[in-house]
Amino acid sequence: MLLAGILIAVLVLFAFAIGGRGWQSWTAALTVLFLTWLVHGVASPALFGLLLLLAVALALITGFAPLRRALFAKSLMPLMGRALPRIGETERIALEAGTVWWDAEIFSGMPNWNRLQHFRCQPLSKREQAFMDNQVETLCRMLDDWQIEQDREMPEAVWDYLKRERFFGMVIPEEYGGLGFSEIGHSRVVTRIASRSIAAAVTVMVPNSLGPGELLLHYGTDEQKQRYLPRLADGREVPCFALTGPEAGSDAAATQSTGIVERGMYEGEEVLGMRLTWDKRYITLAPVATLIGLAFRLKDPHGLLGGAEDLGITCALIPRDLPGIEIGRHHDPMGVPFNNGPTVGTDVFVPLDAIIGGREQIGHGWRMLMESLAAGRSISLPALSIGAAQMATRICGAYATVREQFDTPIGRFEGIEEPLARIAGMTYVMSATRTLTCGALDAGERPAVLGSIAKAYLTEGMREVVADAMDIRAGAAIQRGPRNVLSRMWMAIPVGITVEGANILTRSMIIYGQGAIRCHPFVQKLIGAVEEKDEAKLDKALFGYVNFVCTRAMRAFALALTGSRLASAPNGDLKRFFQHLSRFSAAFAFVSDLSMATLGGTLKRREKISGRLADALAWQYMAAAAMKRYLDEPKIASNYDLARWSAATALYRTQEALRGVMENLPNRAASWLARIVVFPLGARFRPPSDGLGRRVARTILEDREARIHLTEDIFVPQGDEPGLGMLEAALDKAVRAIPVETKMRDAVRAGKLERAPGYMLDDLALQAGVISNEEYELLDEAREARNEVVQVDAFDADTYKSLR
Repeated sequence: MLLAGILIAVLVLFAFAIGGRGWQSWTAALTVLFLTWLVHGVASPALFGLLLLLAVALALITGFAPLRRALFAKSLMPLMGRALPRIGETERIALEAGTVWWDAEIFSGMPNWNRLQHFRCQPLSKREQAFMDNQVETLCRMLDDWQIEQDREMPEAVWDYLKRERFFGMVIPEEYGGLGFSEIGHSRVVTRIASRSIAAAVTVMVPNSLGPGELLLHYGTDEQKQRYLPRLADGREVPCFALTGPEAGSDAAATQSTGIVERGMYEGEEVLGMRLTWDKRYITLAPVATLIGLAFRLKDPHGLLGGAEDLGITCALIPRDLPGIEIGRHHDPMGVPFNNGPTVGTDVFVPLDAIIGGREQIGHGWRMLMESLAAGRSISLPALSIGAAQMATRICGAYATVREQFDTPIGRFEGIEEPLARIAGMTYVMSATRTLTCGALDAGERPAVLGSIAKAYLTEGMREVVADAMDIRAGAAIQRGPRNVLSRMWMAIPVGITVEGANILTRSMIIYGQGAIRCHPFVQKLIGAVEEKDEAKLDKALFGYVNFVCTRAMRAFALALTGSRLASAPNGDLKRFFQHLSRFSAAFAFVSDLSMATLGGTLKRREKISGRLADALAWQYMAAAAMKRYLDEPKIASNYDLARWSAATALYRTQEALRGVMENLPNRAASWLARIVVFPLGARFRPPSDGLGRRVARTILEDREARIHLTEDIFVPQGDEPGLGMLEAALDKAVRAIPVETKMRDAVRAGKLERAPGYMLDDLALQAGVISNEEYELLDEAREARNEVVQVDAFDADTYKSLR
C-alpha cells in the first residue's frame, strides 16, 4: 500500500507538471504521502519516515525563499557568473531589439492555443485591394522579365510608373505623401511583383524595408521627416542604405567606416559637422540612389561635443553629389538585373543635422538598425520567397497535367507526385507563416526572433520548392529564354539566402541565441541578477528556472508516454496535431534548458547544436502558422490535406532536430536523460505518408479552385504570353478534353478501339464513331496547346551571341 501511495504521489507530480505548476506539485505529493501513512503507516513506518523527511526537506528548500537564499544564494553567485554567457553591448542591443510574441509561447513549454485561435490577422483594406487590382496589375503587365534580363535594366517607363504611383512609399504614412499600407499589404504587393520580375520586386522592396524611409519614420526629427519623406514617397529621392563593408559583413557592428567630429564648410557656411570615410559593398540601389543612408562609427577626438571620444555606431543621410563620394559602379548579383553596387566616401563633410534623429541619436545607430531589421526581415524576402513558391506551384500544377509521357500526364507518376506534394505543401506553410508574422506586425508587435525565422526558413523553402520545380520541368527548366520563368527564379535564390543576414548565420547564431535569452521566462532574469549581484533576484530567478526545468521535464515525459493526449488543445480536425505540438513545446523547453545548463556560455560557440535548436523552434512556429491558417479559412478537403501535410512535416523535422541535439550533447549523462524524458517510447513521428502526399499533389493537379487559392498572390499573364500564360491556356484546353480522352480509354479497354498513340488514336476513335467531330476538334486543340507549351526557346547564332 505504501508503494501505491508513492505511485499516486508521482502521478500527482505529473498532473501538476502538465498544468505547469511548480512547488505546489511537491506540496500535493507530500500530502498524498502523509495520507498514505495515516492509513497504512503501520506497514513500514521507518521507510515512510525517511521518505517523509526527504519530501519535507525538498519542499522547504524549493518552496521557502528565505531558507533558499540563506543556503545557496551567496555561493551560487560566482558559479552562475562563470556559467552564464557574457553579453557585449552590441549583443545586448540586438537582444533587446523588437518584441517577443508566439516564440515566447513555444519556449514556455505550454503554448496557449486559445490565444492563437482568437488572434485575427488583418486582411487587406479596400484601398490596398484596389491598389493590388489596379496599379500592381498594371505594373506587372508592363514588366517583361526576359527583356529586363537582356537589357540589364528596367525601362524608364517602369521607373516613372513606380515613382508616380508611390510604390517606393508603401510604408510612408499618407500625411507625408506615401501610401500608408499595412504590413500584409506591403508584403502582398512585393509577392505579386516578385511572381513577375525578381528585379522589379527587389527594386520596390528595398526603399520600403531597411532604409532611410523606415529609419526616418521611427527616429527622424520632425524637420527631417518633412524634408525627406515626401520626396522618398514620390521617388524624387531614390534611397539606398550602406551597411555592409569588406571588413564587416555578418559582424556589421565592426565597421571601419568612420566619422570625425570637426568644424568645416558646408554650403558656404562654417558648421559643426563630421568628416566621413567609408567603403561599402553589396548596396542595393546604390548605382541609382540620390540619397545614401550610412552606418559608421562616430568619434570626437577633439571633445567638440563634450563627451567620450568614441560615440558609437551612428546613422546619417548623405546626398549623393557631395565631393569625395564614389558611387555608380555595379555588382552583378547572379545575373539578376537589379541595381546593386559599392559606394566609397573619402573625407566627405556633412553637418551634424545629417544624423538621423539629430544629435540625440548619436551612438544609437546600431539600435536603430536592429529594431528595423526585426520588422524588415519579416516582410521583404519572405514576400519574394512566396512569390517564387506560388509561381512554381502554379507552373508545375499546370505543366504536370499538360505534359504527357507514355500517353499519361506526368503528374500521375509517383516520381513526379512526390516533389509536387512538397511544392504544394511548402507553399501552403510558407504563405501561412508570412500571413501570421505580418499579422503580428500589424498588431503592433516587432517579433525579432520570428522575423529571423521568416527570413531564413522561407528563403530556404524557396530554394527547396524551386529546386523541385526545376526537376519536374527537367530539360525545359534549363533552357533560358522568354518561356522559362523558373530559370530566373533559380538564379535569384542565392540572393534571398544571403542578404539581410545570411541564413547560415541566422540559423546557427541569431535565432536560438536571441530566442533563448529574450523568450525564455528566466534566462534574461538570471543574467540580470548576476550582473547586478542581487542575491534576492538570483534566488528567485534560479529556483524559478529549476522549477521550470523540472515541471517541463515531467510534462514532456508524461505527454510522451500518453501520446500527447493529456495536452489541452482546440477541438476540431487538427486537435491531435495541436496536442503533439504542445508535447514538443515542453520537450523543446527541457532540451533547451538542459543544453544551456550543461554547456553554459560555450553554447554560443556550439553552433551546430544551436542551429538544431533553431530548427526545432522554427518548425514549431511554422506548424502553428499552418494550423492557424486552416482554422481561419474555409474547411475544404484540400486545405485539410495541406494543413495535415504541413503539420506532419513540421513535427517530423522538429523531432529530428531535437534528436540531433540530444545525440551531440557532450555531457553523455545529460544526453541519456534527455532521450529518456523526451522519447521514452522512441522517436515515432514520420514524414507525411505517400497517401497524404498523393492527395496534396492532386490538389494542384485536379482541383482548380484549390490551386488558384493556393497561388492567389501571383500575377497571371494573358494566355498568349510565353510561360505561365500559355500554360494556363493549355491547361484549360487539356481539362476540357479529359472527358473525351476518358471515353477513348474506356473504348480501348472494351475492345472497341485498338491501342494507339496520340493523334492516331484520335483518328481511329473518330472513324469508329466513338467521338464526334466536335470532340475531335477539342482533342486537336488540346494537343496543339500541349505541343506548344512543351517547346523551349532556341536562338539563331547572332541572337545567341548577344544574350546575357
